[in-house]
Amino acid sequence: MQYGVPFFYAGDMKDVLNASFISKHGQPDIIITDPPRAGMHPDVVQTILQASPERIVYVSCNSATQARDLQMMDSAYEVIAVQPVDMFPHTHHVENIVLLRKREFSQTDSCQP
Repeated sequence: MQYGVPFFYAGDMKDVLNASFISKHGQPDIIITDPPRAGMHPDVVQTILQASPERIVYVSCNSATQARDLQMMDSAYEVIAVQPVDMFPHTHHVENIVLLRKREFSQTDSCQP
Protein backbone atom coordinates (compact mmCIF):
# COMPACT_ATOMS: atom_id res chain seq x y z
CA MET A 1 0.00 0.00 0.00
CA GLN A 2 1.31 3.43 -0.93
CA TYR A 3 0.76 6.27 1.48
CA GLY A 4 -0.40 9.60 0.10
CA VAL A 5 -2.08 7.92 -2.88
CA PRO A 6 -5.86 7.75 -2.60
CA PHE A 7 -7.59 4.44 -3.15
CA PHE A 8 -11.29 4.12 -3.88
CA TYR A 9 -13.40 1.03 -3.33
CA ALA A 10 -16.96 0.89 -4.61
CA GLY A 11 -19.62 -1.56 -3.59
CA ASP A 12 -22.21 -2.38 -1.00
CA MET A 13 -20.63 -1.22 2.25
CA LYS A 14 -21.81 -4.26 4.21
CA ASP A 15 -19.92 -6.46 1.74
CA VAL A 16 -16.82 -4.30 1.19
CA LEU A 17 -16.06 -2.69 4.55
CA ASN A 18 -15.44 -5.55 6.96
CA ALA A 19 -12.74 -6.70 9.35
CA SER A 20 -10.87 -8.49 6.57
CA PHE A 21 -10.80 -5.33 4.44
CA ILE A 22 -9.55 -3.20 7.34
CA SER A 23 -6.82 -5.68 8.29
CA LYS A 24 -5.65 -5.81 4.65
CA HIS A 25 -5.91 -2.09 3.78
CA GLY A 26 -5.95 -0.33 7.15
CA GLN A 27 -8.58 2.03 8.49
CA PRO A 28 -10.09 4.38 5.93
CA ASP A 29 -9.41 8.10 6.36
CA ILE A 30 -12.66 9.08 4.66
CA ILE A 31 -15.84 7.18 3.87
CA ILE A 32 -18.21 8.49 1.21
CA THR A 33 -21.64 6.94 1.51
CA ASP A 34 -24.67 7.37 -0.75
CA PRO A 35 -27.30 4.93 0.56
CA PRO A 36 -30.68 4.22 -1.04
CA ARG A 37 -33.73 6.31 -0.14
CA ALA A 38 -34.41 4.02 2.85
CA GLY A 39 -31.10 5.12 4.40
CA MET A 40 -28.42 2.99 6.00
CA HIS A 41 -29.17 -0.27 7.77
CA PRO A 42 -28.15 -0.09 11.46
CA ASP A 43 -25.53 -2.80 10.77
CA VAL A 44 -23.92 -0.53 8.16
CA VAL A 45 -23.89 2.36 10.64
CA GLN A 46 -22.14 0.06 13.15
CA THR A 47 -19.63 -0.98 10.49
CA ILE A 48 -18.82 2.67 9.80
CA LEU A 49 -18.46 3.40 13.52
CA GLN A 50 -16.13 0.42 13.92
CA ALA A 51 -14.04 1.52 10.90
CA SER A 52 -13.72 4.90 12.64
CA PRO A 53 -12.68 7.13 9.72
CA GLU A 54 -11.65 10.72 10.47
CA ARG A 55 -14.34 12.05 8.11
CA ILE A 56 -17.54 10.85 6.50
CA VAL A 57 -19.26 12.38 3.49
CA TYR A 58 -22.91 11.35 3.54
CA VAL A 59 -24.91 11.99 0.34
CA SER A 60 -28.64 11.44 0.61
CA CYS A 61 -31.79 11.87 -1.45
CA ASN A 62 -33.95 11.55 1.68
CA SER A 63 -33.21 14.05 4.42
CA ALA A 64 -35.49 12.25 6.89
CA THR A 65 -33.55 8.98 6.77
CA GLN A 66 -30.29 10.93 6.66
CA ALA A 67 -31.24 12.70 9.90
CA ARG A 68 -32.09 9.32 11.48
CA ASP A 69 -28.71 7.89 10.42
CA LEU A 70 -26.81 10.97 11.60
CA GLN A 71 -28.49 10.62 15.00
CA MET A 72 -27.12 7.06 15.25
CA MET A 73 -23.59 8.43 14.63
CA ASP A 74 -23.92 11.55 16.79
CA SER A 75 -21.97 10.23 19.76
CA ALA A 76 -18.88 9.66 17.60
CA TYR A 77 -19.21 12.27 14.81
CA GLU A 78 -20.12 15.93 14.55
CA VAL A 79 -21.69 17.65 11.56
CA ILE A 80 -19.23 20.12 10.03
CA ALA A 81 -21.08 21.23 6.88
CA VAL A 82 -24.39 20.66 5.13
CA GLN A 83 -25.01 21.44 1.45
CA PRO A 84 -28.32 20.76 -0.29
CA VAL A 85 -28.01 20.32 -4.06
CA ASP A 86 -30.97 20.76 -6.39
CA MET A 87 -30.18 18.13 -8.99
CA PHE A 88 -33.77 17.89 -10.24
CA PRO A 89 -35.09 21.43 -10.88
CA HIS A 90 -38.85 21.98 -10.71
CA THR A 91 -39.34 18.95 -8.44
CA HIS A 92 -39.30 18.58 -4.66
CA HIS A 93 -36.28 16.22 -4.84
CA VAL A 94 -33.05 17.57 -3.34
CA GLU A 95 -29.80 15.75 -2.66
CA ASN A 96 -28.28 16.62 0.70
CA ILE A 97 -24.56 16.33 1.41
CA VAL A 98 -23.25 16.29 4.98
CA LEU A 99 -19.62 16.33 6.08
CA LEU A 100 -18.98 14.65 9.42
CA ARG A 101 -15.80 14.74 11.50
CA LYS A 102 -14.86 12.36 14.27
CA ARG A 103 -15.41 13.94 17.67
CA GLU A 104 -12.35 14.55 19.79
CA PHE A 105 -12.63 13.24 23.30
CA SER A 106 -10.35 14.28 26.11
CA GLN A 107 -9.52 12.29 29.22
CA THR A 108 -12.06 14.34 31.18
CA ASP A 109 -14.85 13.38 28.75
CA SER A 110 -14.81 9.74 29.83
CA CYS A 111 -16.60 8.57 32.93
CA GLN A 112 -14.03 7.20 35.29
CA PRO A 113 -14.75 5.95 38.80
